[in-house]
Amino acid sequence: MTAPSTYGLSTQARNLQWLLTDLVEEVPGVNSVAVVSSDGLLLLSSDPVAPDTPAAARPRGPRGASADLATIVSGLGSLTTGAAALMDGGAVKQTMVAMENGAVFVMSVSDGSLLGVHATPDCDMSVVAYHMALFVGRAGHVLTPEVRSELRQSMENTP
Repeated sequence: MTAPSTYGLSTQARNLQWLLTDLVEEVPGVNSVAVVSSDGLLLLSSDPVAPDTPAAARPRGPRGASADLATIVSGLGSLTTGAAALMDGGAVKQTMVAMENGAVFVMSVSDGSLLGVHATPDCDMSVVAYHMALFVGRAGHVLTPEVRSELRQSMENTP
């Protein structure tokens, strides 16, 4: 896994990156993870790619698709929030999409931020969901506007 540099980051931002890395490395079946802000911008990723990397040079597949996962997470978050509003369902807590060759989970973190996980089709969905809930519980109060801004800047400056 490629990890972003933690040089110059606050303790809170480093802790969030550590939690994300732990989620990917410790939970069987997890391919990649992304945290997306309420406006759809990637804040944390299990495999950041520099923004100026040409499309042809970007890694493909679950470990090389940070921007794709962020887009999917943001889109699913928006879609399910709209559906919940139409159905008077209240706040969306978690969304899961099971596919033939994988699964995508989306969970609300705080202030509209979302945690997204791309996992293998044979993952234990309850284990993935449990560890996502642990991440949310640990990270939710730390994702302040200041830390979100710092993480966004860090993702933009990843070499």
